[in-house]
Amino acid sequence: MATTDRRAATLALAHALSAAERGLPVIPLSRTKLPALRSPHRDSPDPLVCRGECGQPGHGVHDASADPATVRALFAAAPWATGYGIACGRAPHHLVGIDLDTKPAPDAGKYPGPSYAPGGEAYAGTASAPDPEAYARLAPTTGTSRTGASADATSNTASDSTAALRHLALQHLFTIPETVVVLTPSGGRHLWLTAPPEVVVPNSASRLAPGIDIRGAGGYLVGPGSLTTRGIYRTAPGTAHLAPAPCPGALLRLIAPPARPHHPTDRPGPHAEPPGRGHGLVHFVLAAHEGQRNTRLFWAACRAYENGLGPALTDPLTEAAVRTGLTEREARATIASAARLSTAS
Repeated sequence: MATTDRRAATLALAHALSAAERGLPVIPLSRTKLPALRSPHRDSPDPLVCRGECGQPGHGVHDASADPATVRALFAAAPWATGYGIACGRAPHHLVGIDLDTKPAPDAGKYPGPSYAPGGEAYAGTASAPDPEAYARLAPTTGTSRTGASADATSNTASDSTAALRHLALQHLFTIPETVVVLTPSGGRHLWLTAPPEVVVPNSASRLAPGIDIRGAGGYLVGPGSLTTRGIYRTAPGTAHLAPAPCPGALLRLIAPPARPHHPTDRPGPHAEPPGRGHGLVHFVLAAHEGQRNTRLFWAACRAYENGLGPALTDPLTEAAVRTGLTEREARATIASAARLSTAS
């Protein structure tokens, strides 16, 4: 191992142990920001759903731990790791990441709320109107960053997601409290917030607004100090000493869909799919490792549409793909491609 890589690996472990001391479960990451350890079941002839029950490392975010001995063991098994991921949605913090991206979206400039949010309705019981100074902390910086890249090149796209968050805050009457902010090498930023233990926040990509991704249960954030192919993730000045702040209630309602009502007397209709149908395709996607994820997802989606299960399996296949490391946006694009191919006359 080169001296530079060895130093990066040593620093990654040190940063990961520091995060673990704060109660944040961590895993080693490669320079590509993916889990550094491959699945121990990658060569299994049959798709196997395992979240670490086998006792071996290599299950992505399910390996995450705040135990120093376990963290050291994970990094010892992946000496090439130059970064670390912090699992979201896990006790004690139940971390939620607000990822303000710098990639332009086709509908940038339009900031609709998610489909399950009350359109234009201010939530009762929220705090006073947003404080403009609180949002000054979210504004993209200009000039030259520590990595040497000009922030001016990304200021327009970065401001799109920042403006989208400001718009939502004004519309739904909430403010972002002082909290940990991590600057990404591409000019974006991650806001660290916490959710109540009983609230499950799902991962999403641009569902809240263009350029805003949410990292929740089953997802992870790249930790500050991590070295990636794009550069180093750093804590924004003045925020390193802070603890992740509670997510404002109004924002939490936007990113956590309401629980579906349960009706014990409901009975499946005559055309309802039998329980378990299509689960094999979902398991096939879950067993994918790096280099196979899109291929397996595309194959499974094609089979689903060929057998008339496409619409019913879109969400389960998307969730499975996200758990393997794809973003929701990537997964849904792949499934849409499979749908077009399979339903073409």
